Amino acid sequence: MPAPAPAMEIGGSHVTAALVDLATGLVVPGSSHRRSLHPSGSATELLGTIVACGRDLPAAAGQRWGVALPGPFDYDNGVGLFVGVGKFEALYGADVRGPLMAGLPGPPGSVTFLNDADAFGWGEWVYGAAAGFERCVAVTLGTGIGSAFLAGGTVHQSGPGVPPEGRVDLLLIDGQPLEDVVSTRAIERAYRARNGASAQGTAEIAARARAGDRDAAEVLSAAFRELGGALRPWLKDFGAEALIVGGSMTGSWDLIGPALLEGLGTDGPGSPRGLVVSVASELEHAALLGAAAYAQGAQAAVEPPRERERPDQSQAQDGPRQDRP
Repeated sequence: MPAPAPAMEIGGSHVTAALVDLATGLVVPGSSHRRSLHPSGSATELLGTIVACGRDLPAAAGQRWGVALPGPFDYDNGVGLFVGVGKFEALYGADVRGPLMAGLPGPPGSVTFLNDADAFGWGEWVYGAAAGFERCVAVTLGTGIGSAFLAGGTVHQSGPGVPPEGRVDLLLIDGQPLEDVVSTRAIERAYRARNGASAQGTAEIAARARAGDRDAAEVLSAAFRELGGALRPWLKDFGAEALIVGGSMTGSWDLIGPALLEGLGTDGPGSPRGLVVSVASELEHAALLGAAAYAQGAQAAVEPPRERERPDQSQAQDGPRQDRP
């Protein structure tokens, strides 16, 4: 049995490190460690926290580490390109791979970087809700929107049906950037404009909708119908068989799922017929799983994707009913 693979996920406010059992697609119990990150911290502080989190893992010498993190980043060379994004700007131009190679336990044999949305999509394709599908699109819904377009297990950043860089956040809705319509800040703004009330996050707006607040329900429905409409032509042209949705907003799937399906219009002309729409099955760990598998050579290091029964028509599988923090 191969040793569990070390992986890290770096988010805007935290870093998580864990060992992944590549044969089962499970995080080794008790191995997951998480530390807070200050996005405006110095390079020394940020890199120190990231390395300290990884040091908690009992990784053997020479192991390949997979690291998922957001862009802009030079993933091949391990250099930060963060500018104008409100986080990690102290890492602009900084060599991130060097300190990890020097400071992580082992020391590592290599450190492989992967975009966090791509890692999420990869993890779901190898181990989760996208397993068994040849062509799928994964999106993450949170403070912003991430995306990955996968065909045959390869992440595509160009080609038919793929937006520039594979990023749906670069799309426009009625001339506006997509994230000005569908994101935490956009939904908060739309709710405040509708009734003058403030709410902290999509989860709170969803809770108000469940309690009978029509404004809250209509704001959510409008945003996710728009998202479905924006995704529809790309999914059709890409030939997507499945759309996998992750991120914190899936805690409100009972409200946003039906609106997203309505926007996708999967039964109408010009729609992606036969599309399966599902909440991610590895919501918490997909990016860690994807980063670990990718660093190890992915398909060569894991069992074949599980076969899954494919419904005859579009559906939204039951998602989690309670909002996550």
